[in-house]
Amino acid sequence: MELRHLHYFIAVAEELNFSRAADRLHMAQPPLSQQIRQLEQELGFQVFHRTKRRVQLTEAGQAFLVEARQVLQHLDQAVQTGRQASRGEVGQLAIGFVSSTAYNILPPILQSFRRQVPDVTLELRELTTREQLQALLEGKLDIGFVRPPVEEPELATAVIFREPLMVALPEFHALQKRAKVPVRSLSNEPFILFPRAIAPGLYDPIISLCLQAGFSPRVVQEAIQMQTIVSLVAAEMGVAIVPLSLRNLQRQGVIYKPLQESTPMVEIVMIWRKTPTPIVQRFLAVTNDVCASI
Repeated sequence: MELRHLHYFIAVAEELNFSRAADRLHMAQPPLSQQIRQLEQELGFQVFHRTKRRVQLTEAGQAFLVEARQVLQHLDQAVQTGRQASRGEVGQLAIGFVSSTAYNILPPILQSFRRQVPDVTLELRELTTREQLQALLEGKLDIGFVRPPVEEPELATAVIFREPLMVALPEFHALQKRAKVPVRSLSNEPFILFPRAIAPGLYDPIISLCLQAGFSPRVVQEAIQMQTIVSLVAAEMGVAIVPLSLRNLQRQGVIYKPLQESTPMVEIVMIWRKTPTPIVQRFLAVTNDVCASI
């Protein structure tokens, strides 16, 4: 049995007239009658009572009509779902991100993607750069937002955001009234920083900035998450040089100040496997549009 037989049967069942059904199907009546006979032979039962004056559905034909319509409806839905999948409009996307991206580029990207592609389920995981690289290679993530460098030949990369550095100070710090803080004025301060292994692309510019000012920072506490670093600053454990967008993390007990010197630009890199699925391709396109508008 072929799908065309179902279309032929439904047309005749709805018209209850072979001539009108043939016109509707844009075919001659004799071939239509032949196709219906072939269908009945294959089914092993009659679907129509035929006389010279009228055509009626048999009881079996009435039951078959209900199922035939459902088959075609399911087929249409399957075709629609397949088309959506081919356009990256349905499915699931696992996205990793370092914590600092939650305060700059990630929210507008997610907002735009959810608005444009509402039927894709997003699974978000806050992970370090190293953890994201491993998860992508293992197929546990589809997209990552990380700090460079990324040196994995199996992964594609794109720099999507750049920003300068600033300093986070305890609220009542001696430098609180300075409009801009010279880096050198931080030379005797205790620093809160994250381990270099977590994000060398951010760690190294901070250390380099201090060395250019003539000192090596005295790191008294390490933390993995940006939120933790800011919390430790609020607790007066020390100061921290952080990306500019972290000022969007408002926390009592912390003030943010621009640095007097020109600072290195730190980057956010998006990473994905080099053979992207349609959903990943759609996400990349949305990301490009958002980044172009910022």
